[in-house]
Amino acid sequence: MVGSIKTMNHHGNGWSAQNCNGLEEKLDELRSLLGKTDGDPLRIVGVGAGAWGSVFAALLQDSYGRFREKVQIRIWRRPGRAVDRVTAEHLFEVINSREDVLRRLIRRCAYLKYVEARLGDRTLFADEILKDGFCLNMIDVPLCPLKVVTNLQEAVWDADIVVNAVPSTETREVFEEISQYWKERITTPIIISLAKGIEAALEPVPHIITPTQMINRATGVPTQNILYLGGPNIASEIYNKEYANARICGADKWRKPLAKFLRQPHFIVWDNSDLVTHEVMGGLKNVYAIGAGMVAALTNESATSKSVYFAHCTSEMIFITHLLAEEPEKLAGPLLADTYVTLLKGRNAWYGQMLAKGEISRDIGDNISGKGMIQGVSAVGAFYELLSQSSLSVLHPDEKKSVAPVELCPILKTLYKILIIREQSSQAILQALRDETLNDPRERIEIAQSHAFYRPSLLGQPLATLHCQ
Repeated sequence: MVGSIKTMNHHGNGWSAQNCNGLEEKLDELRSLLGKTDGDPLRIVGVGAGAWGSVFAALLQDSYGRFREKVQIRIWRRPGRAVDRVTAEHLFEVINSREDVLRRLIRRCAYLKYVEARLGDRTLFADEILKDGFCLNMIDVPLCPLKVVTNLQEAVWDADIVVNAVPSTETREVFEEISQYWKERITTPIIISLAKGIEAALEPVPHIITPTQMINRATGVPTQNILYLGGPNIASEIYNKEYANARICGADKWRKPLAKFLRQPHFIVWDNSDLVTHEVMGGLKNVYAIGAGMVAALTNESATSKSVYFAHCTSEMIFITHLLAEEPEKLAGPLLADTYVTLLKGRNAWYGQMLAKGEISRDIGDNISGKGMIQGVSAVGAFYELLSQSSLSVLHPDEKKSVAPVELCPILKTLYKILIIREQSSQAILQALRDETLNDPRERIEIAQSHAFYRPSLLGQPLATLHCQ
């Protein structure tokens, strides 16, 4: 699909009339599809204000916020999260390094509170600074001011489009609460999930539960109205207009109109019907990003060691995709691209580095101040739990006996021992690379490609379609 939006032309404080018209046309198209009438604004609400959730809301606000009679864009985050003194001091430095931000805060009579916070005379709160365009997980990248709501019921009760930006580990809880506020709804909302992570369920058969499935079960919103958006991108770079792309996945009815609505000159949005598989792959790359960070730290950024790790981890990922997808080759490009960017600059790779250096401990949990939720940790546990089930057994090439799939994934096994049961230190990841069996990672790929490994039950598909070994 090729969008109608034109290249940005900034003139003073505004955009060119040509570009504004293109945006308004796209907004009118989506409003028409949703049956919106004059005087009834399209209500878009972001639920969750981490880095990507805040950037996503800011991108929409920058593009469509000027059409106030036609669209209302808000973001919800929990109240009460205090900004510590060190962060407040850094925030003050960021403000004073950006003349445009400094002038904006002075005009809004908001600058003084940042001075007081720097001096320790005042405590700032995350929802308070978000209104001024500062995300607590991304202090160095000022955003546009956002309309922030801290009451979840107020935020979502009449929303037409809800953007799920809370971590997968919190998605079920948040949307179970939201469902209470939608009991009297007449219209069905559209939900776009940005969450990357999975849960494992073992009954009635081992299978994966994704955030969109959690939302469907919690709210009763039909799956055709729930979509997933993901891609190889870093939130701060997208807001700074580095060229990026993403893919929105879901039913035909909404994914194509939404892809067009979300597309910008620097942020290209494609569409695909395969929602669950893309969603699961978004969680898988976080698993191996943590290990990549460990290897980088333990080898002093050795390019050779990192490439050895990449060979091993990608072979495991390919092996796992053959269990999860009927046509895994279609996922190779998107999965590797998403993995590559996460290894380069993602929070999961950062987390692995900090653990290996001893600068943080597993005891501090998975939600890190200034970074947000490290989704890869829970994903390690979920993938290990699923792939260790004997009911999914595959033939071991050397031992010639059936083994659980995880036995052919030494990196995943090692990460589980380091992160979940904590019986090994980060150093164990290097030992996993020194493959004592001398198996070429290529062999793992050949095993996956030469057997009917596909297990539709893992993604909740009917058992009747299960392939025989």
